[in-house]
Amino acid sequence: MAETRIGVVGIPGKWSTEVLADAVEAATGFRLVIDMARVCLDLDKRRLEYRKQDLCRLDALIIKKISATYSPNTLDRLELLRVAEQAGVRVFSRAERVLRLIDRLSCTVSLRNAGIPMPETRVTEDVDAAVTAVQDFGSAVFKPLYSTKARGMCVIEGKQSTDRIRAEVHEFRQRNPVMYIQQKIDLPGQDLGMVFLAGNYLGSYARVSGGDAWNTTIHSGGRYAAGTPPDGTIELAHRAQGLFDMDFTTVDVAETSAGPIVFEVSAFGGFRGAMEGIGIDAASLYVEHVLKELAR
Repeated sequence: MAETRIGVVGIPGKWSTEVLADAVEAATGFRLVIDMARVCLDLDKRRLEYRKQDLCRLDALIIKKISATYSPNTLDRLELLRVAEQAGVRVFSRAERVLRLIDRLSCTVSLRNAGIPMPETRVTEDVDAAVTAVQDFGSAVFKPLYSTKARGMCVIEGKQSTDRIRAEVHEFRQRNPVMYIQQKIDLPGQDLGMVFLAGNYLGSYARVSGGDAWNTTIHSGGRYAAGTPPDGTIELAHRAQGLFDMDFTTVDVAETSAGPIVFEVSAFGGFRGAMEGIGIDAASLYVEHVLKELAR
């Protein structure tokens, strides 16, 4: 039987990418980690080439990470993978589905249109409207439309003078012309990463805040632990991820006094949290899913 050739799109040397490549190699004997920064598309020849290998001739591609940081360029990299899809390569998750999650605003609009509870949110390019949002919210988190692990985010407090708020808004707007503004939620020291494979719930890990950081990300000193959400929270996360039909995803959820709220649905996260928080080898389970899909 011919070797099944599955490439892993990710960041060479990064833990989650290499763990997924390890799982693919263990199951198939084939290993290829693809850095999208080194991929070249020849549209005339319909070749998507990486280190002299045509990705359009693989059996499948698994997207673990499309870029180290998010930007509109990240969307262009996903467009390249659509060429491989057109050539018959199975891509997990499909590029057009991942596209909807890279842009924070696109994900938010989809969630809100479906009635998923989220923090109060305003999006504007207008400085006056942003200042008003901060004062209305009392404390506001300003988020880049393209970012991960709280990078580029900042908190602006509404108790300051209007002039000071305006100055901080101007500073954020210099890097982010479209300002995504959410009311800062007082978390109970943690939030949840709720893991789904092919729409099926695998479990939840908690991100427990460390020190005085305003967020719970590991990047800001947090740590992973087991999460035990109630059935209602699991159902909410299931509804949220179902809007995007991803092969693997995590839903970021917080329990509040008013009930659970969803921050976002993630296209790429979850492997380390699942392993360290709840002992789930998400990479191996993901590869099993991919092989079953290819065998259909």
